[in-house]
Amino acid sequence: MSSSRTAGPAATGTIGEAHRSLRDQVYVELRERIIDGRHPAGYRIVERELADELGVSRIPVREAIQRLEAEGFVAAQARKGAFVAPLGPAEAADFFDIREHLEALAASLAARRADRDGLRTLERLLGRARRVADSSRRTRELGSVHADFHQQIVVMSGNPLLQGLMAPLDGRLRRLFSLTSEPGDGPVMCGEHELLYEAIRSGDADAAERIARSHVAGTRATALQLLAEAGTADGAAEPADPAPRRMP
Repeated sequence: MSSSRTAGPAATGTIGEAHRSLRDQVYVELRERIIDGRHPAGYRIVERELADELGVSRIPVREAIQRLEAEGFVAAQARKGAFVAPLGPAEAADFFDIREHLEALAASLAARRADRDGLRTLERLLGRARRVADSSRRTRELGSVHADFHQQIVVMSGNPLLQGLMAPLDGRLRRLFSLTSEPGDGPVMCGEHELLYEAIRSGDADAAERIARSHVAGTRATALQLLAEAGTADGAAEPADPAPRRMP
């Protein structure tokens, strides 16, 4: 999801007023709060408080928490409840191992199968990324638009199985970008994405695969270093005690 939707349905009223199922609405809202950092690692999620805030019963909240726990966003502790799970270097390294291979494959397929509409979408995302990169304070939006760019390449691969494999990784990618994007990243990221776009546009599958793999490998070291530094600074973001944190 792009940052333009991070406020979620709760921004304009209780979440139960929208048309999507309550379970899905609560899931999307809580997932976005974790991805964009409003609920950081270690944040305690209290069912009753979240249900009251969103104007729903505790059942869809509980179901959303269970779903997010299965996806690795939430961790449950006995007698302490549910907390936002930390994203540390070890988890990120595993993610990069998978991402490098799948995104390289997606780029190669996209170069073979790209159509005019898909290329136009990539062009729009590149333009948006350049505009965001001009503002040194909008690092979260920069991470979001870069995630959108990568997601579009997966769509352009035209491979439903690959899209299904990548879908569960999208939220982790967005959270990783949110946690590790820095003001100076914009020009470098845009430059690498422009090279990847040109390879896809020209139909050079080998070059697209090579550039995609190099791009992921290049961001890996920086991201792991930032996560390691963050873990050292905050004690790996583990909850210090079971006292509940109030929702903002």
